[in-house]
Amino acid sequence: MTGLDWIQIALYLGLLIVCTPLLGGYMARVFQGERNFLRPVENGLYRIIGANSTAEQDWKAYALALILFNVVGFIFLFALQLVQGWLPLNPAGLGNVEPFLAFNTATSFVTNTNWQSYAGEITLTYLTQMVGLTVQNFVSAGTGIAVVLALIRGLVGKSGKAIGNFWVDLVRSTLYVLLPLSVILTILLIGQGVVQNFNAPVMVTTLSGETQMLPQGAAASQIAIKQLGTNGGGFFNINSAHPYENPTPFSNFLEMFSILLIPAALTYTYGVMVGSKRQGWAIFAAMFILFVGGLSVMLASEYTATPALGGLLPMEGKELRFGVANSILWGAATTAASNGSVSAMHSSFSPIAGAIALLNMMLGEVIFGGVGAGLYGMLIFVILTVFIAGLMVGRSPEYLGKKIESGEVKMAILAILLPSAAILLFTALGVVTDAGLTSRTNAGPHGFSEILYAFTSGAANNGSAFAGLNANTPFYNTLIGIAMWVGRFGVIVPVLVIAGSMAGKRVAPPSAGTFPTDSPLFVVLLIAVILIVGALTFFPALSLGPIVEQLLALNGRAF
Repeated sequence: MTGLDWIQIALYLGLLIVCTPLLGGYMARVFQGERNFLRPVENGLYRIIGANSTAEQDWKAYALALILFNVVGFIFLFALQLVQGWLPLNPAGLGNVEPFLAFNTATSFVTNTNWQSYAGEITLTYLTQMVGLTVQNFVSAGTGIAVVLALIRGLVGKSGKAIGNFWVDLVRSTLYVLLPLSVILTILLIGQGVVQNFNAPVMVTTLSGETQMLPQGAAASQIAIKQLGTNGGGFFNINSAHPYENPTPFSNFLEMFSILLIPAALTYTYGVMVGSKRQGWAIFAAMFILFVGGLSVMLASEYTATPALGGLLPMEGKELRFGVANSILWGAATTAASNGSVSAMHSSFSPIAGAIALLNMMLGEVIFGGVGAGLYGMLIFVILTVFIAGLMVGRSPEYLGKKIESGEVKMAILAILLPSAAILLFTALGVVTDAGLTSRTNAGPHGFSEILYAFTSGAANNGSAFAGLNANTPFYNTLIGIAMWVGRFGVIVPVLVIAGSMAGKRVAPPSAGTFPTDSPLFVVLLIAVILIVGALTFFPALSLGPIVEQLLALNGRAF
């Protein structure tokens, strides 16, 4: 690594720390109703959707509104793909999308996964990209924020069962946070050369005399929200490795930084809303340590020569315009943050770097994680950690003055087990059936990793791909689609149950026996619980894939 690589990584991490309280404080004021400069627009939206913005909802009403909204969004996007060839804004003359792929894509964008089994520039029209995908990029991110706000209210509520209003949380998240930041980032990206037009693809002749199609489209606006909303779906097939999506070093840094910006800032928002900024910083510290640790392992692995490549560094699949360090930093950020966008091919990472990318997702996307989803996923582990700590010291576990009881622990365990089961069971199905095995490009442990990565990415709502796997088949489109639903709503529903259960509990004053949850000791314990749960659940699978591949690479064998 060069000195400039170290400086950029330090700048990236430093800006993340600086921006966390700035944006986090602003979001806290928005969600507490203190920032309402767009109130006429906000009220107009409530009237359009027929929502009563003053009505409070219990967890059942909140969950029902959330699920119905997302189901309607799925139906609309699914239907739009089936008829896109007959609709306007289709200068390339693209046809309708076949049903299995349409199901997978609609599920992917509604669940904030943005897994893509297709090449955007030759599959989806401009209308589908804008009215379908971009809209879901906003509202799926807004849904994640809404869920964590409901959980916060449940944790700090002093009486009753109300956890807020889904429609208010969704509108405010979109109107005051996601939309303004996306407009700013879109303008910056256009200034760097990212395309934003409605032109038809341009056919050009290369220097060698061959013809090549240069895609066009309203890319900048979708790229902005795909990064800020931890969506990740590329307007073009190769995502942010495409020079039309990511043309300069500055655009690369902006897009990469946008991945973690809101998830990190939400930890400070959490601290403000629960009345203790130290609680927010404790969670941020746990996320930050896990992220830096994983990034360090990935960098060390990628900058170590391997006998399998004749003593050379693994350069295949890297984004050489910006350097190896940027490729690895992006890979660490996108898998830690449930984003899924890529600037390099993860299948070409060294086996250990690929294992860390997998582990980032397998841990539940809690290392910053998706917008909102990362924080409520981390709070699930906080509840488990508090419960374990209570057992260790022989007293009733409490968090923020409220007792953690069997109901909350059962829901927390369910939220962890459902995505994990989807990953392992579907991977097992993929490696024992012809439909699963015939899509591989590589054999051996790397081929196993391709299948494991696909289902991990789907169930973790990440969306990045290990490449090398032909996922555009009925088998993978269906199973990965199901994994996405399980990974999204199999976590959201238990979280809302916890929010409703905690909302009705009384807050007890702290005593001499209260275990502090904002101390360095708690941060260490929280990290240990996260790693132990991840290691126990997924170590056997990782051993069959990237770990054994790394051992074989040290003996000169590559796959």
